[in-house]
Amino acid sequence: MLNPGQGRGPDSGVAGGSSNSDPFPVGLRVLLVDDDPTCLMILERMLRTCLYRVTKCNRAEIALSLLRKNKNGFDILISDVHMPDMDGFKLLEHVGLEMDLPVIMMSADDSKSVMLKGVSHGAVDYLIKPVRIEALKNIWQHVVRKKRSEWNVSEHSGSVEETGGGDRQQQRDDADNNSSSANN
Repeated sequence: MLNPGQGRGPDSGVAGGSSNSDPFPVGLRVLLVDDDPTCLMILERMLRTCLYRVTKCNRAEIALSLLRKNKNGFDILISDVHMPDMDGFKLLEHVGLEMDLPVIMMSADDSKSVMLKGVSHGAVDYLIKPVRIEALKNIWQHVVRKKRSEWNVSEHSGSVEETGGGDRQQQRDDADNNSSSANN
């Protein structure tokens, strides 16, 4: 995971023109999964414009394999919902069970039931295609929220379960998820 206060080198700048002393989110490590080669290419270009490091996959099974081999190799996963080998919801389920990584779902399907399914199964956001670059510029916020949540838990003397703070933690997580907009 990234530490938002740590840089990536002396020549790293911040997207958006902020101070060079805090280059985050430059270099955010994004795993992008979509079976549509055109979408994959366009999204990769937009993410690179945001100065993120992008690894792309056209199959969910390959993405899952990459994640399993290098659990700390990515900061965030962006996955299409509808793919032939494994749908995005199944990928989301595996990632949720096996690793602690924010997942953003995306699809041209803007039905509330599909969007709700993604968010209720653990996605931090749901982007509707065509995805706008403004939405991609802000994906780093999900990494910070996840990290902040981890920091809050580690500040307690025991685990969340041991301290009885599980309900408060769940409410914070729910509030973070609800602050995400499907229409970024």
